[in-house]
Amino acid sequence: MTSPDVEPRLDTADPAEQFAAYLDYYRAAVARKFEGLTDDQQRTSLLPSGWTPLELLTHLVHMERRWFVWGFLGEQVAHPWGDNVDDVPESPWHVPHDVSRDELVADLRAGGVRTRDILASHDLAARAAVGGRFTADGEVPTLLWICFHVLQEYARHAGHLDVVRELADGATGE
Repeated sequence: MTSPDVEPRLDTADPAEQFAAYLDYYRAAVARKFEGLTDDQQRTSLLPSGWTPLELLTHLVHMERRWFVWGFLGEQVAHPWGDNVDDVPESPWHVPHDVSRDELVADLRAGGVRTRDILASHDLAARAAVGGRFTADGEVPTLLWICFHVLQEYARHAGHLDVVRELADGATGE
């Protein structure tokens, strides 16, 4: 396995391992965006949409769990929409005042371990379980589709954090 700080090389024929490596890479990139930001900078929005860096971080923690654990495995999880106010999916992202960056980064990494285990033990063509996020009367995605969806969420939001970080203190780059 390569370092999560270095973009994975495209030298594996195992797509599940490739997804796991890229998800590790994006989780590490997101965590790096917080290095050097003060608590106030993490909790202050610099964008017209109003979200803060910590709110985006909690969104990523919950998003990955929603798709892989509650979604694919069908396991019941407490507050699957916990990144939203009152657990309402359409509400804005929210971080309680007593939740820290360190706690959220630890949750992000723990979620990554769980995702890596799921990818190592399931076929990418397998359909998500019914009973968690998905119902029998709706479309049930494959694990491959879920991987692509979660990967694009990380890539898109890492880019959002790039912009916010540059606005906050001028830092650019990785």
